Amino acid sequence: MKRKVLVAFLFLFTAWGFTSCEALNDCEVCKFVTKNSDGDVTETGVEAEYCGATLVAFKAANPDITNPVTGAVTSLECN
Repeated sequence: MKRKVLVAFLFLFTAWGFTSCEALNDCEVCKFVTKNSDGDVTETGVEAEYCGATLVAFKAANPDITNPVTGAVTSLECN
């Protein structure tokens, strides 16, 4: 019985040790922000949390976009 409890404890301790603490630290909340040519915020999108490889891919897939007519810039802001 003691051996089963010890094995269960070691298993849980090991599983706890392998949880993604790093993934919790490299998460960011991102939203799209549109600023007019004066730099004033005109529109903000809904915030969403991204972590790890998903965060890197999301940032890479969403560069800043400038409207050639109005000069408004839509960018991704993460913190």
